[in-house]
Amino acid sequence: MTRVAITGIGVIAPGAIGIEAFRSLLNSGATAIKTIDRFDTAGLAAHKAALVENFTPKEFIAPLKMRRMNMLSRFGVAAAKLALSDRGEVVDQNTGVAIGTAFGPVQTSVDYMQEYVEKGAALAPPQLFAESVANAPGSHIAIENGLRGFNVTVTQRESSALSAAMYASSQIVKGNVSAALIGGVEEVNEMIFSVLDRVGSLAHSNGVVDEQARPFDRHRNGIVVGEGAAILSIDGKEARNVYGQISGFGIARDTTATISDWGSDPRAIANAMRAAMNDAEVESVDAIYSSANGSRRADRVEGCAIELLFGDRVPVVATKGYFGEYAAGGALQLVSAALAVRDQTLHRSAGFERGEDDVRIDVNREHRVAKLDHVLVNAVSAGGGIVSMVLSK
Repeated sequence: MTRVAITGIGVIAPGAIGIEAFRSLLNSGATAIKTIDRFDTAGLAAHKAALVENFTPKEFIAPLKMRRMNMLSRFGVAAAKLALSDRGEVVDQNTGVAIGTAFGPVQTSVDYMQEYVEKGAALAPPQLFAESVANAPGSHIAIENGLRGFNVTVTQRESSALSAAMYASSQIVKGNVSAALIGGVEEVNEMIFSVLDRVGSLAHSNGVVDEQARPFDRHRNGIVVGEGAAILSIDGKEARNVYGQISGFGIARDTTATISDWGSDPRAIANAMRAAMNDAEVESVDAIYSSANGSRRADRVEGCAIELLFGDRVPVVATKGYFGEYAAGGALQLVSAALAVRDQTLHRSAGFERGEDDVRIDVNREHRVAKLDHVLVNAVSAGGGIVSMVLSK
């Protein structure tokens, strides 16, 4: 694959507004996961999430435009503005947009249906209906910045953002566009949180450990949800400001996975990682930024895949202990890897203390300097979808 440069990053994240604040969060090793005060969690097993705080949309969006956007779209438009500012150079009008989201505008759909039931179809607010579709944030990003290239939104659970990045990169390599904005958006709301809690997906206090995200840890017992937006500008031509280069992708499907859970076949993930390295034309990588999120099945199958392909020779970083699962549709994990490549540092795996005895991988425990020429980024979805990407210096 012809390499595609990451030339700008914008972040609206739990505990961090802007790329420098996000870099500081990762370097600190501290989690942004806190007790929820946005809605009532009484009667649920879980009570924590990684929520965006101190976000002021009017600093990024004109008031009249902001009125037509739900929070998901506000996250996305603000992150895109930050990414373009970080990029520095003006993008061409033919620039594309590819966004990932796991759940989309659930809260807006709930709000619209409540208005529809209470007031009837004639009086239900049309602006809510317009914002009740998953591609609303991507559309607003294009309209706000006058972009007329492709506009795609991917909903593929945990691998949404990497799937979007793969599509956009392929369009640049084919010459259809010279640049694109990629990334993801997500919002935590009571509906999603309560459903995930009821089906037993969320981390919880159980008398042995407190409620926290513990990727790869032997005491992990579920995910912690997160929200926010991360937008990256990518270019097929030379640029001054480069975080790293997207140099290869691999995809696979774990046929042992059910429609709503992870599978048990590490070979599928190993195949995706190997395909990404082949696409990038590299024989080895210096680190892996994993998809691990604290789920018992997801972390184990990915850990076994890494051991199968690399043994314990390659350090593995799990970032979702900082900002939760689904945060920015998975794009914050990609941003973390891009910062690692640019800064030549490995981040600590937040929430990890001790792994399982029969899964022997090198989970990175401390923030440290490292020589990183090529880094693998994994996204493993419930349902069996797998995307791996190679980021190169």
